[in-house]
Amino acid sequence: MAMSPIYLASASPRRSALLRQIFVPHEILIPNIDESALPDELAGDYVRRVARAKAERIWSRLKPEELRPVLAADTTVALGNEMFGKPHDRTSGVAMLQRLSGRTHQVYTAVAVRHENGTIDAVSISDVTFRNLSDDDCRAYWNSGEPHDKAGGYAVQGLAAAFITRIGGSYSGVMGLPLAETTQLLQAVGWSLQAALDE
Repeated sequence: MAMSPIYLASASPRRSALLRQIFVPHEILIPNIDESALPDELAGDYVRRVARAKAERIWSRLKPEELRPVLAADTTVALGNEMFGKPHDRTSGVAMLQRLSGRTHQVYTAVAVRHENGTIDAVSISDVTFRNLSDDDCRAYWNSGEPHDKAGGYAVQGLAAAFITRIGGSYSGVMGLPLAETTQLLQAVGWSLQAALDE
């Protein structure tokens, strides 16, 4: 029997590609929520709250006959207690890279699944170390266009791989959807790898 697609509450092509990588059929719906951090909110709490809010926003828009699991995720980069979201412009994008240069930061990605019995979630935390970057490196990378819509102002799967000397944790989590945690959550609502492979 064919598995019904889940809903992916994200406009990110990277998250969609990661779901396809593990054979999860999905439809994309955009939640459009306020992703502002609360005062003094910690990175792990922030991504968990926002991922859950995205999933629940989509669920609330569905008609009874449309109800299927909704998967959402949220990612932020943190250096100590400072969170780095998506850069607003060239100045903020270059400044983010300069702050991350030669240091180890954390990438927090939360995954949430809303289903008929409520919302479940998990958070992945990975350590990423950058080599020392010159100002020219930072400016050239910004000018490539790649970092404009990325948390922390870089994409691990793109040109920024040239900056990274070490990753401790989940590579897919740094991309924006930790697949180990994602599969565990989906299995809890009835998805199975074997069934996906049998289709």
